[in-house]
Amino acid sequence: MDSLSRHEDYGSDPLRESDMVADPLAQFRDWLKDAEDFPIYEPNAFVLGTITDKGTPTARTVLLKGLDDGFLFSTNYLSRKGNALDADDHVTAVFGWYAMHRQVIIEGTAAKVSPDESSEYFASRPRGSQVAAWASEQSRPIESRDALEQQFADADDRFAGDGDVPRPPHWGGYRIVPTRLEFWKGRSNRMHDRIVYLRTSDGWSVERLQP
Repeated sequence: MDSLSRHEDYGSDPLRESDMVADPLAQFRDWLKDAEDFPIYEPNAFVLGTITDKGTPTARTVLLKGLDDGFLFSTNYLSRKGNALDADDHVTAVFGWYAMHRQVIIEGTAAKVSPDESSEYFASRPRGSQVAAWASEQSRPIESRDALEQQFADADDRFAGDGDVPRPPHWGGYRIVPTRLEFWKGRSNRMHDRIVYLRTSDGWSVERLQP
């Protein structure tokens, strides 16, 4: 087996409990802004982990589309991840801002947002993305790229003209409500900083984990 011997020194800048704000969502907003300013390519991209109806884990990259009391993303409800969330609403989300030596790991549950919220966000998407939501039967097999392009062309023709493209009934948003957030900062000699927020009955507790 080949050995991957590359090692990076992640630096000496510390992450102290005193550096963190009491609200982990506010802390996340601060780090997301740092990632946008760095700049990190697609700073709102994260790996979403779900559990299938067979009890096996699966993951994919999605985009954060909003942040309120939870983390919002959108998808086809009939997709592989949609089916997984129907079976088990427990999720993980990993934001990896590796050029900054930072990572945030979120655990919680995901639930569909209201139809009005989904429609409001759908209306803000570029028209091509709106058409694609109708054209693609997400996660299902297709015989060729040409066939996929034809499905898009057919959907584009269906909504030709200046009218709005309506939101498909099978497409919408989810909100991840977090129960645990871990803020990770790379340090020299693999002695990394890990600060964890855990939801309690009256707010959040904070603890440090060993690397």
